[in-house]
Amino acid sequence: MKAIIRNRTSILFVITNTYRTGTDKSRVSPLLQPCIWFTAISSPFIFIRLSAGHRHKKGTGQRLFLFLMASLTERTDLFIIEERNFYINLEGIFMSEPLFPRTEVAGVSLSRMIIGTNWMLGWSHRSPAHDHQIKRKFAQGENAFSMLKTFYDRGVDTIMGPLQQEKVMQDAVKYFTDQTGKKLILIDTPIINVDDTAQARKEARATIRRSKDCGATFCLVHHSSAEQLVNKNKHIIDRLPDYLDMIRQEGMIPGLSAHMPELITYSDENEYDVQTYLQIYNCLGFLMQVEVETVNQIIHHAKKPVMTIKSMAAGRVSPFVGLNFSWNTIRPCDMVTVGCFDAEEAEEDIEISLAAIERRMPNIEKRSSPNQHQDAFGK
Repeated sequence: MKAIIRNRTSILFVITNTYRTGTDKSRVSPLLQPCIWFTAISSPFIFIRLSAGHRHKKGTGQRLFLFLMASLTERTDLFIIEERNFYINLEGIFMSEPLFPRTEVAGVSLSRMIIGTNWMLGWSHRSPAHDHQIKRKFAQGENAFSMLKTFYDRGVDTIMGPLQQEKVMQDAVKYFTDQTGKKLILIDTPIINVDDTAQARKEARATIRRSKDCGATFCLVHHSSAEQLVNKNKHIIDRLPDYLDMIRQEGMIPGLSAHMPELITYSDENEYDVQTYLQIYNCLGFLMQVEVETVNQIIHHAKKPVMTIKSMAAGRVSPFVGLNFSWNTIRPCDMVTVGCFDAEEAEEDIEISLAAIERRMPNIEKRSSPNQHQDAFGK
């Protein structure tokens, strides 16, 4: 069980880390170790304070020292306090990475970063060759395990996609749960038959029920279905409440996958039972139906939290550019969906995002070049 501490007054004992000369690797000074030992025995808690940019490859000796100390003193409440996002691991599993910030949608806590699945299911928005490359990489759902685990270990536990439609996604989620015993929060975006007939409604109900059977917490009607119901003249989404009610009846939280910006404004205007909405949002305006500035205003005026998608314009901008734009132009309640190809990309996108939220430089490697000693690269 992980507990979030949001108040610094909760800290009982803080030791500020020291640094090796000429490096950025943190360590516990030998002079402080007796003090730590004493505190470990006499105090109910011990805290080590690390820099905000601390990465998993650094401070290994510090983690090992505290792990051994926990074992020798039979303590299971040793933990690290980060400057930004405090957390305790009460299961005795020592963690040194900050958990990703969270938001709340309809009473459910979600990570503000959402795992996208286009780059797992073969929809690159680039070319058939890219699509084929993705499908070869993720021919089996288990191939996504390391990537999903990287996300989860950093507190990104929410995943979005056409869950019931795509077996690879189902297999990936199941394999992750089987291997870790942990569950991801699932957002399904089903394509439903919205024809105005009894048979179509029966099919729609069956589709929505499959979302529930797949374990979805949220069911967001796919934009290709919802947009068929839009009546711009009347400012309504005709018969949408019928499908939202079907979702409620299955015990899921309803929402909309909105490529068309009007889906957000009409939902709010008519007070439909839409608890969240997807919206394409990126610095290039890629696939957006109106200007970036207009969509920004729609997001900021939305009555419910918005899940933004296509943050890197399907690879047309770098993660640094795309993610910095998104995180700095949405509200604290809103989310950014990120699609990745492997665990390394996930780790990089998480660090860039945390840096953007914290207003600092990301702790990532410099780009590669045939000449790494160019003056422009700095020291």
